[in-house]
Amino acid sequence: MKFYESGDNRKPVIFLFPGTCCLYSSFDHVLAGLHSYFYTVTVSYDGFEPNEKTEFCSMEDECEKIEQEIRKKYGGRIKAAYGCSLGGSFVSLLIQRKRIHIDHGIIGSSDMDEAGSFMAKIQSSIIVPIMYKMVSTGKLPKFMQKKINKADGSKKKLIDGFLNMFGIDKGGSPWITKQSIYNQFYSDLVTKVQHGIDVPGTTIHVFYATKMGEKYEKRYYTYFKNPDIRRHNMQHEELFCCHSAEWVEEVRKSIWLGEGKSLC
Repeated sequence: MKFYESGDNRKPVIFLFPGTCCLYSSFDHVLAGLHSYFYTVTVSYDGFEPNEKTEFCSMEDECEKIEQEIRKKYGGRIKAAYGCSLGGSFVSLLIQRKRIHIDHGIIGSSDMDEAGSFMAKIQSSIIVPIMYKMVSTGKLPKFMQKKINKADGSKKKLIDGFLNMFGIDKGGSPWITKQSIYNQFYSDLVTKVQHGIDVPGTTIHVFYATKMGEKYEKRYYTYFKNPDIRRHNMQHEELFCCHSAEWVEEVRKSIWLGEGKSLC
């Protein structure tokens, strides 16, 4: 695991957590905007870091390493953390474990899916062969490529954004093993997030993509006691992928307004 720091270290610290099978470079397109307000630390998970020979073990194992870094470098407390999709699970777990403190946790339209071990194994066994081939070689399955070819401008922009997060635009990531993908997908499903998370001094913000469906909003109210739901009439992580300036502004507003401060 590596932590990529950038910006002015005198500014508040925000940690950035990539999604499932995504690289730390997922955040490259928003870093310049964030640097106006934050010192950024992008997390590169074990098994998905190009400069290390590691494998992703479990969500708990990664959490321990993240907590150790925050305690060592930032005194155990940071201003904010944004979790893109799977990253939202990491933000939730880090807050509920209470081993470090995050003033503002931002959940990026995460699905918060969970399953028992049996169903998690079945789901992982189905998805992993497809994801492994796509992520490691950078080549899409024919059925997927056909759908992309038929997509209109706005939909294709969103798809391209997702492919960029997987590193497919760079020709794939051959260092990522099938075991890392399996462990990440399976571990995310079986690692339970508590219901009604409520930590003094921490505000949970959710960038809720309403086109995902109402059941996800219900989940957010289940997992978090008093979440700040920020609705966007978009698909999953569309704001992040396709509207970087608007996304940066939403992050800024969430934190500054959450502390009762002026946006001026």
